[in-house]
Amino acid sequence: MNLGKHKGKLYVVSGPSGAGKGTICKELLKDSDLQLSISMTTRAPREGEVEGVHYYFVSHADFEEIVEKDGFLEHASIYENRYGTPKAPVMEKLEKGIDVILEIEMQGALQIKENYPDGVFIFILPPSMAELRKRLTGRGTETAEAIEMRLSSTLKELSYIEKYDYCVVNGELEEAVNRIKAILVAEHSKVTMTAKELIEKYSEEE
Repeated sequence: MNLGKHKGKLYVVSGPSGAGKGTICKELLKDSDLQLSISMTTRAPREGEVEGVHYYFVSHADFEEIVEKDGFLEHASIYENRYGTPKAPVMEKLEKGIDVILEIEMQGALQIKENYPDGVFIFILPPSMAELRKRLTGRGTETAEAIEMRLSSTLKELSYIEKYDYCVVNGELEEAVNRIKAILVAEHSKVTMTAKELIEKYSEEE
């Protein structure tokens, strides 16, 4: 029986810096039909970055025009530049039945939840604060003071975890990826039709 084409799902993955959300998303994109949401920014392209692959690069005026037309699922200003998730390309893919994954900080994720509550929100956590400190220190890119600020920010972010649909602890990468794959399967197995609609579908094919 053909139940019709399902609408795609938007998976929003966020979590504290150092939790490994970026690495997890890269692994998920390797062997699935997921497509990555491309962000838009007003900053200049860096060496090797490609338009429409890494970002959509636009002027401040063009960005503001999209904001005024309610064209972003979320947007924010970071230092002198602006970043946002364009609504149109995401919604177009979802309407075609394509699943989209978006890696984003918690502030942006909560904006998307307001604008598109049908999204599936997944919070990635490190196994412990000690492990998170170890990962951040191991990067060797931040001062001790900056690391302490990130750890403090993580504790604040945890107070919002109930706004997410799922929480995945990233202790072992493979296990974390497999858990999210299980979430993808479960989400597409959810009942989205009423009993009446389902009965009508079956009756049409008798």
